[in-house]
Amino acid sequence: MFFDPMYLWLVLIPGLLLSGGASLLVRSAFGYYSRVGSQRGYTGAQAAQLLLDRAGIYDVRVVRTPGHLTDHYDPTNKVLALSDSVYGSNSVAAIGVATHEAGHAIQHATGYLPLHLRALTVPLANIGSSLGPFVIFGGLLLMASAAALGKVIFLVGIVLFMGTLLFQLITLPVEFDASARAKRLVVEAGIVQPHETTGIHAVLNAAAMTYVAAAVSTLLTLIYYLLRSGLLGGREE
Repeated sequence: MFFDPMYLWLVLIPGLLLSGGASLLVRSAFGYYSRVGSQRGYTGAQAAQLLLDRAGIYDVRVVRTPGHLTDHYDPTNKVLALSDSVYGSNSVAAIGVATHEAGHAIQHATGYLPLHLRALTVPLANIGSSLGPFVIFGGLLLMASAAALGKVIFLVGIVLFMGTLLFQLITLPVEFDASARAKRLVVEAGIVQPHETTGIHAVLNAAAMTYVAAAVSTLLTLIYYLLRSGLLGGREE
């Protein structure tokens, strides 16, 4: 199993194509629209703050965080952190990213269920991604000599690994909803002109594809493990 053509063609190559393609889309969209200034001149920080104020959210701080596209919303500390390329920029791309993160803050304030479910699955995802593959591999090795015990250990590893997939699947509606809120609210709040939403849509849609790519890659890895064990496809090695 040191070199496995099945892993190469089912997991590695598709995973690289998916992640690489999604990353390229994000860089391309953000790079292009970061050079397009919004007509009304709001910076990313100002746009995010305006959406928070309009939603009646006054306990979330908008702060600058180092790095490029390191933007995130921290529900524990109620901090909306915007990267250097977003916080002070008045580009269409910066406004899209900033208002997307504001969308997460609004989700949190309004009790959006998938956001809370995602928070609950974070420990499962961490355990699944760190321990799952090792337990699965150990089970596969044992199945060659001690089939019953190996299968039990393998299935434990599969359950652990599925925690990562569950987290990623729950993340999809969370991210798509935050983007949908941003796309709608930037116009309602008068942050951008309607025709400028083309750039915001391009940036946010590209960013959403990174989450889709991650979930598909994890699913392909899970299928690979099941095929390798013989539990899927009736093949056992």
